[in-house]
Amino acid sequence: MKKDLHPEFKPVVFKDISCDYAYLTKSTMRSKDTIKWEDGNEYPLIKFEVSSESHPFYTGKHRIVDAEGRAEKFKKKYARK
Repeated sequence: MKKDLHPEFKPVVFKDISCDYAYLTKSTMRSKDTIKWEDGNEYPLIKFEVSSESHPFYTGKHRIVDAEGRAEKFKKKYARK
Protein backbone atom coordinates (compact mmCIF):
# COMPACT_ATOMS: atom_id res chain seq x y z
CA MET A 1 0.00 0.00 0.00
CA LYS A 2 1.24 3.50 -0.81
CA LYS A 3 2.06 5.72 2.14
CA ASP A 4 -0.03 8.86 2.78
CA LEU A 5 -2.60 7.87 0.16
CA HIS A 6 -5.52 6.97 2.43
CA PRO A 7 -7.06 9.29 5.04
CA GLU A 8 -6.58 8.50 8.71
CA PHE A 9 -9.27 6.15 10.09
CA LYS A 10 -9.75 7.08 13.75
CA PRO A 11 -12.40 7.13 16.52
CA VAL A 12 -14.87 10.02 16.22
CA VAL A 13 -18.00 10.98 18.19
CA PHE A 14 -21.10 11.81 16.13
CA LYS A 15 -23.71 13.88 17.97
CA ASP A 16 -27.31 14.51 16.95
CA ILE A 17 -27.88 18.05 18.20
CA SER A 18 -31.67 17.85 17.89
CA CYS A 19 -32.05 15.18 20.58
CA ASP A 20 -28.63 15.18 22.31
CA TYR A 21 -27.82 11.61 21.17
CA ALA A 22 -24.16 10.74 20.59
CA TYR A 23 -22.23 7.64 19.61
CA LEU A 24 -18.58 6.73 19.18
CA THR A 25 -17.46 5.11 15.94
CA LYS A 26 -14.55 5.19 13.54
CA SER A 27 -14.45 7.60 10.62
CA THR A 28 -12.15 9.50 8.28
CA MET A 29 -13.99 12.78 8.95
CA ARG A 30 -12.09 15.58 10.66
CA SER A 31 -13.29 18.20 13.11
CA LYS A 32 -11.82 21.01 15.18
CA ASP A 33 -14.43 20.41 17.91
CA THR A 34 -13.69 17.80 20.56
CA ILE A 35 -15.67 16.10 23.30
CA LYS A 36 -14.71 14.14 26.38
CA TRP A 37 -16.31 10.70 26.04
CA GLU A 38 -17.51 8.28 28.77
CA ASP A 39 -14.17 6.44 28.79
CA GLY A 40 -12.34 9.65 29.75
CA ASN A 41 -10.65 10.16 26.38
CA GLU A 42 -11.13 13.18 24.16
CA TYR A 43 -12.35 12.59 20.60
CA PRO A 44 -13.18 14.78 17.59
CA LEU A 45 -16.87 15.77 17.51
CA ILE A 46 -19.03 15.78 14.38
CA LYS A 47 -22.41 17.49 14.86
CA PHE A 48 -25.45 16.73 12.70
CA GLU A 49 -29.19 17.37 12.88
CA VAL A 50 -30.97 14.10 12.06
CA SER A 51 -30.22 10.54 13.18
CA SER A 52 -32.21 7.38 13.75
CA GLU A 53 -32.96 8.70 17.25
CA SER A 54 -34.65 11.86 15.99
CA HIS A 55 -35.96 11.07 12.50
CA PRO A 56 -39.77 10.62 12.49
CA PHE A 57 -39.60 7.48 10.32
CA TYR A 58 -37.49 5.63 12.89
CA THR A 59 -39.14 7.03 16.01
CA GLY A 60 -42.66 6.18 14.85
CA LYS A 61 -43.84 9.75 15.23
CA HIS A 62 -44.25 10.47 11.54
CA ARG A 63 -47.51 11.87 10.32
CA ILE A 64 -49.68 10.09 7.82
CA VAL A 65 -49.66 11.80 4.45
CA ASP A 66 -52.95 11.78 2.57
CA ALA A 67 -53.22 9.12 -0.12
CA GLU A 68 -54.18 11.63 -2.76
CA GLY A 69 -51.17 13.13 -4.56
CA ARG A 70 -50.55 16.76 -5.41
CA ALA A 71 -51.42 16.41 -9.08
CA GLU A 72 -54.74 14.74 -8.29
CA LYS A 73 -55.60 17.47 -5.77
CA PHE A 74 -54.83 20.14 -8.35
CA LYS A 75 -56.90 18.46 -11.04
CA LYS A 76 -59.79 17.98 -8.61
CA LYS A 77 -59.66 21.59 -7.42
CA TYR A 78 -59.42 23.20 -10.86
CA ALA A 79 -61.40 20.71 -12.95
CA ARG A 80 -63.80 22.16 -15.48
CA LYS A 81 -67.41 21.67 -14.56
